[in-house]
Amino acid sequence: MANDATETPERSLPHSADAEKGVLGSILVDFNCLPEVVENVRVDDFYVPINREIYGSIYTLFSEGSPMDLITLINRLELDGVFHGDTTRNYLASLMDFTPTAANVSEYIDILLDRSLMRRIAVTAETLLTNAHDTGNTGRDLLEMAEKSIYDLRRQRQNRGLVSLGTVLLDVYDRLAELAKSDAPQPGLSTGLTELDRAIAGLNRSDLILLAARPGMGKTSMALNILLHAGKTSGKNVAFFSLEMNREQLAMRLISNECFIDNKKLITGKLSQEDWDRVLAAAESLNQASIFLDDDSTVTVADISAKCRRMDNLGLVIIDYLQLMQSAGGKVRPGDNRQQIVSDISRSLKLLAKDLDIPVLCLSQLSRANESRQDKRPQLSDLRESGAIEQDADIVMFLYRDGYYNKDSQNPNTAECIIAKNRHGETRTIELQWLPEYTTFSNLEWQHKE
Repeated sequence: MANDATETPERSLPHSADAEKGVLGSILVDFNCLPEVVENVRVDDFYVPINREIYGSIYTLFSEGSPMDLITLINRLELDGVFHGDTTRNYLASLMDFTPTAANVSEYIDILLDRSLMRRIAVTAETLLTNAHDTGNTGRDLLEMAEKSIYDLRRQRQNRGLVSLGTVLLDVYDRLAELAKSDAPQPGLSTGLTELDRAIAGLNRSDLILLAARPGMGKTSMALNILLHAGKTSGKNVAFFSLEMNREQLAMRLISNECFIDNKKLITGKLSQEDWDRVLAAAESLNQASIFLDDDSTVTVADISAKCRRMDNLGLVIIDYLQLMQSAGGKVRPGDNRQQIVSDISRSLKLLAKDLDIPVLCLSQLSRANESRQDKRPQLSDLRESGAIEQDADIVMFLYRDGYYNKDSQNPNTAECIIAKNRHGETRTIELQWLPEYTTFSNLEWQHKE
């Protein structure tokens, strides 16, 4: 057993035996430092087997709330089957001799965690190298594995811990002071739709907002409305990931929204000279907006995360749409449960919004359940493939147009934005105006003037 403390494999992974001894020795000479260690260090952060075994028993005692001293530790080591008589006793004594004081335990923890992270990176690199030689993987598969692995490593080391209410209140005060200086009527990014902004307080940082509807209701149109307004007015970069339409189609829709030319004219190219002038003016205006488009139809959350982390001053991400995404990251194997995949995607999107501290607006399809009801307005239960979507989203909005179902509707171009879930306020229905020739939405009282 004594040799285990110094014996290492032929190709040793990054570690610091001295830091590991320092952490364990600090605990043994002063058990009061144990909470700080347990808060930051996990059993697998230790590399030397005997150190990992000793800390495993210490961790178990702490988790059980058992009294902690040398006698209870030895008893726990015996129960765990890792106590070897005088050999273990002598090693515990050597740890206490090695670390006469626990004053520097924080520094020992930092060194230990740094080596643990380096080890995980090395193991990840080795795994990627092995997968690179697997003929069943494509280059894209390997890239997704790499991005997801690094993303997971980064998240594992993010440990904010407990913070006093007083500290949080100072942050809140700073945020309130920032809002008080702003001329914006709501804290989040504006959608460009006044009543909707009032209802949800704009698009707020770290929020996952779900916009869902049946096909043909105008999900993409509304998303492009929001993208265009945010790109022109927020002063931040905004990104649109489309798994359904290509970049040229998206750009045409944005031009139609910007210059109010009938979308059919743009599709057919039957434009008058006046139309061309308006298209050129719209293109010049759009060129000034901080809008970025991605039309990769196989994009995953890992891809989106990697691309967004490389963007400066990012303010908003829009994804069209959830059910077309293949996975949260990594390779999907045959037989994977689609409901679980969608649940993983929605959870990953919420984590993305939180980690990047930006709003993420994701579009979603609805099931056909509403088609069989007399009142065809969507409900939360209509969310397709997973109830986890409802759980993860901070705001869930549905689009409904009575004119789509009822050809005799008195207001065929009146649309309803149904706020079915809202963590920041009330749930309610907002009436909007649908402009089919421009495939866009506007405030109900808005009127276009040539």
